[in-house]
Amino acid sequence: MSESSFYNNKIIIKQGDITKEKVDAIVNAANSSLMGGGGVDGAIHRAGGVKILEECREIRKNLPEGLPTGQAVITSGGNLFAKYIIHTVGPIWRGGTSSEPKLLKDCYINSLDLAVKHGIKSIAFPAISTGIYGYPPDQAAKIVFKAVKDFLSQNNSIDKIVLVFFQKSDMDIFLNNTL
Repeated sequence: MSESSFYNNKIIIKQGDITKEKVDAIVNAANSSLMGGGGVDGAIHRAGGVKILEECREIRKNLPEGLPTGQAVITSGGNLFAKYIIHTVGPIWRGGTSSEPKLLKDCYINSLDLAVKHGIKSIAFPAISTGIYGYPPDQAAKIVFKAVKDFLSQNNSIDKIVLVFFQKSDMDIFLNNTL
C-alpha cells in the first residue's frame, strides 16, 4: 500500500479502505437522502451498521428535501473505528458550468468546519463526486488539494487529513495533478 504526505505531514494521501481508517472521523460521500447507496456511501453504511441509518433518519426529519449539495452533517461512527461520520453530498458533474467546483470545495470546507466544531483532530476523506457523480478526477484533485491546504493554513486545530483512494490508479491521478 502506498502513501504520500504533504504540508508537514498533516495531509496524507493513500490507497485503502476508508471504513478501516484509524481516525476520529471519516467523511461519507453521501447522496442527499442520507439513506445509504452505492460506492463509498454503501460501504460506510454496511460497515458502520444500523445505528448510522437511524441517526440519518433523525437528521432527515429536519431536512425534508434532503441534504443540499456541498453541505455536511455528522453522526456517530456506529461500528467503525472512527467515532464520527461526516456526511456530505458532492456535486454531479454537468460540464463544470453549474457551480461544480465551488460545491466540491464546499464539501471539503464544510466537513472540516464541522470537524473543528466537534473537536475532531484527524479526518479521512474519500474522493468525493469522482465516481458515479462523474467529476473528472484530475480537476477534482486540484480543487481538493487547494481547499485542504488553504484550510490548514488558516486553522491549526486538525492534526491530520487523510485523502483515501480505493484504487491506486485514482490516487496516482490525484498525485499527478497536485504536485
